[in-house]
Amino acid sequence: MTHPAASRTYSEQQAGSLQTGDRLLLPDGDRSAEILRVDVETDDFGTPAMVLATLTGGGVLRIAAGSSVRIPAPEPVAGTAGTAESASGPSDVDVPPAQLGEHLPEVDGRAAAAPAVVVPPLPATAPAASGPSDADLALIPAPAGSPESVVEAVAEAHPGAVSVLLLSDRLAKGINTKSGSCLKDLSDLAHELFIVLKDAENALAVADLLNVLPFDGNPGRWASVEASLALSSYICRQLGQEERAAVYERFLRAPDAMETDRFKARINAKVRQRSLNEPNLYDKEIFRSIDNSNPDAERDWRLLRLEALLFLRAHGGSETISALELDRRIGIELESVRS
Repeated sequence: MTHPAASRTYSEQQAGSLQTGDRLLLPDGDRSAEILRVDVETDDFGTPAMVLATLTGGGVLRIAAGSSVRIPAPEPVAGTAGTAESASGPSDVDVPPAQLGEHLPEVDGRAAAAPAVVVPPLPATAPAASGPSDADLALIPAPAGSPESVVEAVAEAHPGAVSVLLLSDRLAKGINTKSGSCLKDLSDLAHELFIVLKDAENALAVADLLNVLPFDGNPGRWASVEASLALSSYICRQLGQEERAAVYERFLRAPDAMETDRFKARINAKVRQRSLNEPNLYDKEIFRSIDNSNPDAERDWRLLRLEALLFLRAHGGSETISALELDRRIGIELESVRS
């Protein structure tokens, strides 16, 4: 006997492209249901990880963001190629929550939704590196010598700064831009120079060793470049170098435009805007440190908050925090960590 599903044709669709009103094949392989709402959950790095499809009849399907789901093709009209009843295959019905969660464990008193029938995605490939343009690079001063000599000059300018000496000693052994730890040291050195030592000139000189690096598809390495670009943008705006600041901000946003799949790009944009609108500014951690009379911990958390605020400012603010308000908050945090 032919399984009902075998008599129906399907198309595959990426989970991230699902929209309200779409129908998809349910886990039992016999029925499909219409989607009422689509939500996206991200991992701790802000990357789309799970698509939550709420069905019109109730219940939620959890689908890996990179997977594909089976979408039933429109049914043939009765009297063309067989009757609609014989060609219907899986029944298109709104599935009550009880049926969707049947034989599944309960979570908080509700039936847990099963994963949808998925087809494994093709192996992911890293996005191509996107370097800065010659016109943009012309606005960024070239380093005075090798990267190592730039760091050495900074160390000589601040012989009494222990943190600068520790970072410069590690970097003096050789700067490898493929090393995540090396990029992190450079970013930390630039932040130390500006935030603690108020040395904007040398902070920019060190940061520019990172700022000209293209995004290579590695989010771990890019995090240090991103922090450096956000810092440089803020410094230049404080110095009245608006055009140069705008270049850093364009570099910062470059990875956002690298996704060629329009559905993934749409999801990424939605997730990105949500992260800008709802940033983690470490309020609980800072208040806890204050309550525990732990100034060192409070300063560390405030430095993380400052980095988050600089990132938001480089994006021009968000739908919830304006650029003007961010400037005010950044000033407060700088005063706090410098005291």
